[in-house]
Amino acid sequence: MHRFLALLLPLLPALLPAQDGPEGFVIEGRFDAFTTDELGYVYALAGDELRLFDPKGRSWLRNSVKTLGRIACIDAFYSLKPMVFAPEQGQLAVLDNTLAVQGSVINLPRSGFPQVVLACMSVQNGFWFFDQREMALVRVDAQLRPLANTGRLDQLLGRTLAPTRMLEHESRLYVLDPQAGIHVFDLFGTFMRTIPVMGAESFSVRGFHLHWFADGMLHEYDMRSFAVRDIPVQGGLEGPVRDARSERGLLYLLTDAGITVRTVPDQR
Repeated sequence: MHRFLALLLPLLPALLPAQDGPEGFVIEGRFDAFTTDELGYVYALAGDELRLFDPKGRSWLRNSVKTLGRIACIDAFYSLKPMVFAPEQGQLAVLDNTLAVQGSVINLPRSGFPQVVLACMSVQNGFWFFDQREMALVRVDAQLRPLANTGRLDQLLGRTLAPTRMLEHESRLYVLDPQAGIHVFDLFGTFMRTIPVMGAESFSVRGFHLHWFADGMLHEYDMRSFAVRDIPVQGGLEGPVRDARSERGLLYLLTDAGITVRTVPDQR
C-alpha cells in the first residue's frame, strides 16, 4: 500500500480538478500558449510539454513535443485531434485524443515545402501552408498533394503579406496580418475580402462571430451585422491577460498564473 501511494502522489496534481473561483475556475500553471476546441477542451503548451484539459479544467494527459522543435502553432480544428507545427524545423504533427502522434511526424522540407512558416488544418484531413518563398497560400491533402494555390499574394493584394496566424472555419480560410487585417479566402484559394481588424495578436472564428485579442482586450466582430463590441477581460486576475478566447459562452484568459475560465459578460 505504501508503495502504491508513493507512485500515486506525483500524479495527484494532474488528476485533481482545476481550482474553482467565484466566477468559474482556473487551470493553474505557467503556459506559453493555449487554444480551445468546439467541445470546450483546452490545449495548453508549457515549454515542450503539451497538456490537454477537459471542459471542467481537469487533465491527466500530457506529451512532450521536444523532438519537433519550438511549437509556434496549435490548431484544434478537429476536436481531440490537434495539430502542432514547429516552423524552424519545418515539422508538423497531428495528435490523437491521448496526445500521441498519429502516423509519423511530417518533415515539410523533405516533402517539398522548404519555406513553410505557417500552417493550419483543413477539411478532409488536409492542411493550409503559407509558403514564404512563393509568397502563396497552398492547400494540400493528407498526403501533401496540392489542391489549391492562391498564387503570389503580393501581386494579388498589392502588398507584401506578413501573416502570423491562420485558421479554417466553415470552408473559409482566415489569415491574420496584424498590420493589414484578416484576409479571407475560399477553399480554392480565391481571395474574398479583408476584415479591417488591426493589431490583433490572436483570433478565433465561431459561427458568424470573429473574436480577436489586442492590447490586453478581447473584441467581437459580427460578420452579419458588422457590429463590433469589446468584451471585458480584466478584473480579479493575477497579472495582465496575455491571450484570450471565447468558446461556448465562456472566456478563456491566459495570465502568468494560469488559464482563467469564466462566463462571457452579456452586454447586448
